[in-house]
Amino acid sequence: MSKSNRPESKSLFVCQQCGKESLKWLGRCPNCQEWNTLVEKTVVVSTSTFSRTAPMSPPEELSQVSIEENDRLVLPLNELNRVLGGGLVAGSLVLVGGDPGIGKSTLLLQVSALVANARGRVAYVTGEETLHQVKLRAHRLGINGGGLFLLAETNLDTILGQMEDLAPGMVVIDSIQAVYLPQLDSSSGSINQVRECAGTMMRWAKTHGIPVFLVGHVTKEGAIAGPRVLEHMVDVVLYLEGEPFSPYRVLRGVKNRFGSTNEIGVFEMKGQGLVEVDNPSQAFLSQRGDETIGSVVVPTFEGTRPLLIEVQALTNPTSFGLPRRTGNGVDFNRLLLITAVLSRRAGLKLGNQDVLVNVTGGLKIDEPAADLGIALAIASSLRDAGVDRQTAVVGEIGLSGEIRAVQQLERRINEAARLGFKRCLVPKANMSIDVPSGVELIPVGTLREAIKVGLGVGTGHPEE
Repeated sequence: MSKSNRPESKSLFVCQQCGKESLKWLGRCPNCQEWNTLVEKTVVVSTSTFSRTAPMSPPEELSQVSIEENDRLVLPLNELNRVLGGGLVAGSLVLVGGDPGIGKSTLLLQVSALVANARGRVAYVTGEETLHQVKLRAHRLGINGGGLFLLAETNLDTILGQMEDLAPGMVVIDSIQAVYLPQLDSSSGSINQVRECAGTMMRWAKTHGIPVFLVGHVTKEGAIAGPRVLEHMVDVVLYLEGEPFSPYRVLRGVKNRFGSTNEIGVFEMKGQGLVEVDNPSQAFLSQRGDETIGSVVVPTFEGTRPLLIEVQALTNPTSFGLPRRTGNGVDFNRLLLITAVLSRRAGLKLGNQDVLVNVTGGLKIDEPAADLGIALAIASSLRDAGVDRQTAVVGEIGLSGEIRAVQQLERRINEAARLGFKRCLVPKANMSIDVPSGVELIPVGTLREAIKVGLGVGTGHPEE
């Protein structure tokens, strides 16, 4: 090898949180703003400017690329199929994240067993548990395990060698932070190992056409460890969410190259594992009490699914000079906007009131169509006047207090009618729709009007 083509080595400083590279050490990463995360690494740089290595596959004209019906593996769980966009694409790399103990391993073990029973061999690689521990969980879930092969290994080269011999139809790696490549001098879980291991699994999945699930740990900020590395590399990113003391789990799509990122799957944690919730609206409203003060039902949309959720609000005189605004399941900035419009345009005195808003069931809503429901719940708590139990509320609030139109109102009302709601407060701009029989639409144009109609009281101050 000539001196000009001889590989050279140099030192780089790599952030262990986001993968940012720097030529010098910095106390704080300029990308993710974390302190003391840059670690020195020695990399080999080749001075060769061109390589004639043969490509893995020749170029193919787009019009000649065929799509096979079996390119998608339809899983036995409809809720998971919904989030994946209709099924698992062959050769795809799917990253599943969530808080510790939320049920990631339980869900993937159930999926692996179902796919093994329906389609053949499935490989489940566990890097954090022994085979005995996985067997205990499978016994608790009632999983027989026929066709499901377990491998307790962390060396990725050994794992891929076993996969070549086994030839499975699906692979689960639990977790990507536990496996390592022996060629790298860094420890497992480091940003370098996570990036290279994910890249190796991606190339293996694409080459063999086998879908792979990766389990990813979540940091204290709620993001998958190494998010900028993993989320950019994989095809699909799913988050399993839920309140610690709630039995419901929501599987949310954050990234999906093969479908919508707005879909959710709803599961309930039971003794036999995660069970699909066929009627999420009814499940989320099942514990709604008789007391309706501060409680409003809002028809929201999650992807292609209309979903009825309960929004609760509580106002209380503040004990400090600055009143608090707390939102659980709602965007904080949206909550500030709604409270400001209630104070300025509807005449509600919230300047000395703490305002707490909660979405039951551990759900998170982002769409503006829930604005009117949140506002009415706050007004209901402040006025100590309840909203009728058989009334659903939907509408977006503008800064001047007007109620704006929302999308797909007809499907929202149909979902409300299916669960027995008789009335629905809607924007006046949405009145040109087909109304299902037995449902009365109540059009409102302003926030003042909505409070007057929804609570059945005047629009003056609460002490009036």
